[in-house]
Amino acid sequence: MKNETAWAYLTVQQFTAKHTAFKVGGLRSLIFNEHQNGLAKSSAIIRIGRKVLIDETKFFAWVDDQQHKSFNVAMTSGD
Repeated sequence: MKNETAWAYLTVQQFTAKHTAFKVGGLRSLIFNEHQNGLAKSSAIIRIGRKVLIDETKFFAWVDDQQHKSFNVAMTSGD
């Protein structure tokens, strides 16, 4: 039995077509600012030459992490 990994790399266009909550411009902005928003640390963005690919699993793990950070900040800043 082979140990095969299912890769889920998508281009920006493919990603936005599959996940309609994300628009091309918004996703490109997240990618452009990946070092400021923490997306780079997630390793969700893969670059091969000029091609930019998105690892779906890692991207949505990063999105989930953003939700938890947002929630924690809201809980600690309350009166």
